Amino acid sequence: MDIRVVIGGTTLEAELNDTPTARKIAEVLPFTTSFNTWGDEIYFEIPVKAQIDESAREEVEMGDLGYWPTGRAFCIFFGPTPMSSGGRIIPASAVNIVGKVRGDVSILKELMDAGEITVEAG
Repeated sequence: MDIRVVIGGTTLEAELNDTPTARKIAEVLPFTTSFNTWGDEIYFEIPVKAQIDESAREEVEMGDLGYWPTGRAFCIFFGPTPMSSGGRIIPASAVNIVGKVRGDVSILKELMDAGEITVEAG
């Protein structure tokens, strides 16, 4: 499923995978909320409850969209987190991989003060 992430007047095109967690996220779109950052990760709580599934990873890639069951949070990874080392992107704990941003996500480094983020069907 195609989605859009809108932050600070910038729109990023992305895709949700066909997994149980990603389908739950698709059902609650759209949402607009404030967000937190943790290194080069944006995350925010969403009204979805899911457990770790077969897509779960303890190391992610640039542009991955994740769902963090511990915080019921949607995560966008665009660089190292405080737990990263050696160029690897490491979340706080395992996340379900629910999708991927298309294109260059490094623009998010310039938008971390935007205040609000919207995720909507694309």
